[in-house]
Amino acid sequence: MIGLLIGRFQPFHIGHLDAVKFALSNVDELLIGIGKPNKSNEKRNPFTADERREMIESSLDDATLKKVRIYYIPDVDDHERWTYRVDEIVPRYDVVFSNDEFTHTLFGKRGVRVISVPLKQREILSGTDIRVRIKEDQDWAELVPKGTQKVLLKINAKNRLTNL
Repeated sequence: MIGLLIGRFQPFHIGHLDAVKFALSNVDELLIGIGKPNKSNEKRNPFTADERREMIESSLDDATLKKVRIYYIPDVDDHERWTYRVDEIVPRYDVVFSNDEFTHTLFGKRGVRVISVPLKQREILSGTDIRVRIKEDQDWAELVPKGTQKVLLKINAKNRLTNL
């Protein structure tokens, strides 16, 4: 069985890593869609699609990487059409993993099975909060996998976030 998980991953944090593990406990293969790939260097979307891909790939072990394929999923101005655009980009999948109610609704209207992902420490595991912590020199490293830490340090995320 093949699953689909779509997110912005701004940045890829341990909650996202848990979502990947949860999804892979339910399917044999996971398609990961990086949303808003054309958005970067913005306050809400500071990291490029390639940087986010590197965060994901460097945070997964080799066995997991063999079960994952990553795709870029651009926005479409028409919400109803978005799920069909997703289908044009990624191979066939059997189930979507999401906590977003709108995503549940859009895929559900098409009869696609959607499974909610258990949220881990949502009060501190949000990309927005992690970006603020990075910008303000607060503790953030323990909230992201080691691979993501390395990418954020390599690209000088603090400097980028400060200048946006």
